[in-house]
Amino acid sequence: MCKKDLGGGILREFGKNSKEEGGTAMGKGNTRYEDGSTVEYEHLEAWVRMRIQGFVQELLEEEVEALLGRARSERRTAVDAPIGWRNGYGKPRKLSLMAGTIEVRRPRVRGLEERFESRVLPLFRRRTREVGELLPELYLHGLAKGDFELALRGILGDGAPLSAASIQRLKAKWEAEYEAWSKEELRGLEPVYLWADGIYVKAGIGKDKAALLVVVAAMSDGTKRVVAVEPGYRESTESWAGVLRSLNKRGLCVPRLVIADGHLGIWAALAEIYPQAGEQRCWNHKITNVLDALPKRIRHEAGEHLKKIPYAATREECKRLRDEFARRYRQWYPQAVEKLMSDWDRMVAFYEFPAEHWKHIRTSNVVESPFSAIRLRTNAARRYKNVANATALIWKVLMVAQKRFRKLNAPHLLAEVYAGVQYRDGQRVREREMEMERRAA
Repeated sequence: MCKKDLGGGILREFGKNSKEEGGTAMGKGNTRYEDGSTVEYEHLEAWVRMRIQGFVQELLEEEVEALLGRARSERRTAVDAPIGWRNGYGKPRKLSLMAGTIEVRRPRVRGLEERFESRVLPLFRRRTREVGELLPELYLHGLAKGDFELALRGILGDGAPLSAASIQRLKAKWEAEYEAWSKEELRGLEPVYLWADGIYVKAGIGKDKAALLVVVAAMSDGTKRVVAVEPGYRESTESWAGVLRSLNKRGLCVPRLVIADGHLGIWAALAEIYPQAGEQRCWNHKITNVLDALPKRIRHEAGEHLKKIPYAATREECKRLRDEFARRYRQWYPQAVEKLMSDWDRMVAFYEFPAEHWKHIRTSNVVESPFSAIRLRTNAARRYKNVANATALIWKVLMVAQKRFRKLNAPHLLAEVYAGVQYRDGQRVREREMEMERRAA
């Protein structure tokens, strides 16, 4: 079966159909070829697949010819030509490509010192690498196992090797990959900022949701990477301490700043494992907590005041806006004001770092943004068989998201921060002092 025979045959067939239906050679939606035949638009997909099928079959034939040094039915003439001969074909094999599913037959070769394995179509491969990558991408982004055949048969063809068992094998592979990843050495990395947060999923037979603790690091070169995904119990101190100990054991150096929400577990664990690291609480969580303590009728107005506070140019201005909010609402809503005032030092730690990085370190958005993809996947699954299964799957989702992570603004400043350069109100201390002297003069 060669490309020429396949292409010519199907062209003749389509040309015949066009004439029978009363179409013209240059009719709408048709393409004219040298032999006068046409391909109708409705049959274009099938025609393209057949042409690809013929092309791949021809590649397999040419590969064997190059290996043996002679064409089919030719005798071995050169003294140094490989010893071996053709031995027919294997059974028809279906191969799924992004353009659809084709069927080819692998030429067999006998008499070689080593077993011949095609570089075009390796043994036991039933889909191209791109199709193989498509399956986990679709699954990770919310497509349920039972929907795969319905969703992809029309794209890849009826012969596509897709099944729920394929996804099951992928999940087993991800669990093994996660185990290896969670033990990788982190020695030599230079983490400047760490974002830590937890996400809850339903796993196992228990009623309580399982907490998966996630840590993302910004390195001194500006890149971001996921460094920890571990199960825990309700983001407790013990759970977070276990995550940080694991990072420490794998060789991760002390970060300059850790950004997280208001759970006490992470801060208590940091004091034990990484006491030298700075601590910044997420402003998004803080504002939400304050608004929850206010009646709905004034939340919009109060929210406008609260949003200005973390965007103040200096720490003193930030404190002034906080006090202004307190004077406005303390008499009637003291609980809301108390929530705003609590843990204040952790709320304004970002002022001791470059102003170019403030948008990244005021909140825990860096780690929370990928959680939207995770929730899409967890909503489709509803409940996982066990925590290990959920952990490996969510790790894989994060690995996919990590490919799209953007560098931090002003990445050249990260190396300075890691080296210990001091900042105040977003500027280098020396430059800030010089600026103040100029103003005083």
